[in-house]
Amino acid sequence: MEIKKIQIKEVWEGFLSGCKEKTFLQSWNWGEFQKMMGNKIWRFGIFENDNLISTAFFYKIQAKRGTFLFLPHSLVFKQQATSNKQQVLKILLEKLKKIAKEENASFIRVGPILEGTKENIEIFKNLGFRNAPIHIHPELTWELDISPLKEELLKNMRKTTRYLIRKSPKEGVEIFSSQNPKDLEIFYKLYRDVVSRQKFIPFSLKYLKNEFSSFSPDNQILIFFGKYKNEIISSGIFIFWQNLAFYHHGASLLRYSKIPASYSLLWEAILKAKKRGCQKFNFWGIASKENPKHPWAGLTLFKKGFGGYKKEYVKTQDFPISQKYWLTFIFEKIRKTKRGF
Repeated sequence: MEIKKIQIKEVWEGFLSGCKEKTFLQSWNWGEFQKMMGNKIWRFGIFENDNLISTAFFYKIQAKRGTFLFLPHSLVFKQQATSNKQQVLKILLEKLKKIAKEENASFIRVGPILEGTKENIEIFKNLGFRNAPIHIHPELTWELDISPLKEELLKNMRKTTRYLIRKSPKEGVEIFSSQNPKDLEIFYKLYRDVVSRQKFIPFSLKYLKNEFSSFSPDNQILIFFGKYKNEIISSGIFIFWQNLAFYHHGASLLRYSKIPASYSLLWEAILKAKKRGCQKFNFWGIASKENPKHPWAGLTLFKKGFGGYKKEYVKTQDFPISQKYWLTFIFEKIRKTKRGF
């Protein structure tokens, strides 16, 4: 096996189109977004007998808590290459360690896209990885097969969810979508309302604008709005990539919590995804059932109401490079505790 840089978008996206387990965090456009955010990026392919069997996108994060290389939802394989997972990771790790030292990074962090089986967990353990104190992207997600007919999807929902979807237009809620980047400011106003009541670290407006401008040239992103009595009370940002749809950001006004705009908004996004030829709808992160006090518990109940199934990946993994890693570990552990995760 050998590792080579991949610098052609069509080669990268073409390979990913043949992979089953993937998210937009490995897409070419997510890499372009990271460059716009000022992050140094790498795209590598792992080849066996000149055949591309796996890809790895990663970037350098420089933060107050430390400098590290991050592989978001990584280790993407073609189905026939999954038996070589440990060998691929071993070869990739040697390359990562070299780059980490050159970039003065104190550790390597991987958010695997591999199912959280005992076998997959052992792969990381055998190579010296350890569980990270926090995760950056979802380790537990909720997904829905949206290939069935509209009527079948409604039938498989929680009764309350189906009722609120049908009630929403009767309450006077209107749903519309936009590709205008200026409308991000409307979303952001609602988003700040969520931040103020849930006390989490928000994405900046610059972040959202750069994300939008990275995916919009390929028509892969939309903003949805729920309008009630001439006021926008709910909104969401959705990414459509390789026949997959992702509910990436959401926001709503608390004072209109009894108006079911978010239900009809998400339903319209699902219908839009179907029209675009998407087979799966990813609701993004959810909380585990074992923790009813989790900050995402309410949001999780909302997402699960649409029907579907959970997908649990191997927990985020860290590979320490230097002793500085432990300062980051302590800092992140404390922050996680304060946030109630």
